[in-house]
Amino acid sequence: MDKDLMAALAPIPPKRSLLPPLSARSSLALLCQVLYREGYNDHIAGHITWRQADDTLLANPWELAWDELGQEDILTLDAQGRVLSGGWNITPAINLHTEIYSRRPDVNVIIHNHSRYGTLWANAGRAPEIYDQTSAQVDGLLPVLDEYNAPVNDTSEGARCAELLGDHKWALLANHGVLVVGGSIEQAYLRAATLEWRSRVAFEVESLGGGTPLPDRVASAVGSMIDGNGFPFYWEASARRVLRQHPDLFG
Repeated sequence: MDKDLMAALAPIPPKRSLLPPLSARSSLALLCQVLYREGYNDHIAGHITWRQADDTLLANPWELAWDELGQEDILTLDAQGRVLSGGWNITPAINLHTEIYSRRPDVNVIIHNHSRYGTLWANAGRAPEIYDQTSAQVDGLLPVLDEYNAPVNDTSEGARCAELLGDHKWALLANHGVLVVGGSIEQAYLRAATLEWRSRVAFEVESLGGGTPLPDRVASAVGSMIDGNGFPFYWEASARRVLRQHPDLFG
């Protein structure tokens, strides 16, 4: 990208803090709450992990829905996915996370759920088209992975899914749900939110009889600019909505 354009797009530093100080546990619980409001809300289904500098993982517990989590509910796991601390249990599908982390040093956050519109496209076995700028915020192929060949807690299935994901940023899991990875909370949120927006808009456009997707070169340029450089303040704006509603959950 042209250096002058990059400079023009650089965010202006905010005049005050956009979020209050948050612990790592608070940040992960907040991500769960924010994504629940984006459509990642299939009852108690879904799991997010966040790899820390010491290779431990923070994770949401198996027993709780994403909209009821507070920072005190977040678990700490070892690199093999075993619970080190926390009053709940971890999903039997934690092997999916450990297998991806073992292959992807660039990945520090993994999100899996059965989001409302993303899962529609996963069940249809095809990726939604990109019809608008917001749907184009993340570039790169959105593959559809056929990974349902064994029970979710089978270690071979986690390995197979990780292999199929390869170096992609996200994927639709056929007849299952969605998978999003990122290097940080902010990046993972941008990708997860974009995936659900793109899935919803494409469903609505096709319900009207169809439309004209953005040209590939345009969509790719938007995605490489936004996902490549981060979307300043995007995560913070969404997080503040939850903090206003639940100020006591994230102390």
